[in-house]
Amino acid sequence: MGNRLSKIYTRTGDDGTTGLADGGRIAKNSLRIEAMGTMDELNAQTGILIETLTTDDPLRPVLQQVQHHLFDIGGEFAIPGSKVVNNTHIEWLENTLDEWNEDLPPLKNFILPGGSMAAAQCHMARAVSRRAERVTVAMGHEESINPDARHYLNRLSDFLFVASRVLARRNGAQEVLWDQSMSQPKP
Repeated sequence: MGNRLSKIYTRTGDDGTTGLADGGRIAKNSLRIEAMGTMDELNAQTGILIETLTTDDPLRPVLQQVQHHLFDIGGEFAIPGSKVVNNTHIEWLENTLDEWNEDLPPLKNFILPGGSMAAAQCHMARAVSRRAERVTVAMGHEESINPDARHYLNRLSDFLFVASRVLARRNGAQEVLWDQSMSQPKP
């Protein structure tokens, strides 16, 4: 493990650059830093989602595992050329997604964020996951990245969609379905 921070501010970023874990410095507005920041935001959104769940909720340990994977992906971005996440992580996420999706009814309509606070928060994490994927794709056009990180983010947004459906249907609640008639302004 690297050095622990005993002093939080260093002033080294005052010039608009920031340090990477490999010792290099890059602009704070680079795609790499944007990807790292979006991963951090996604991890924070996942943490908020976890805190909406009861301590014995079966989704809780799954989402905690996801948080560790997200931290690892952020670490990959902080150390150019590193690879931590691999196909095993993606397979775990796919198997988990399939397991949670198994008991859900087929989709016949678009779903809107809502149904419960946990479901809405899960949709928020899903939206940030999609953004993290977009930034990661953009970064991959400029420099070499681990493609498994990008694949993981793609599966994660799918998993979070399924999890939001599960959460919205709990305790007799209902998913919020898009209703085209609601798209027209009412007089």
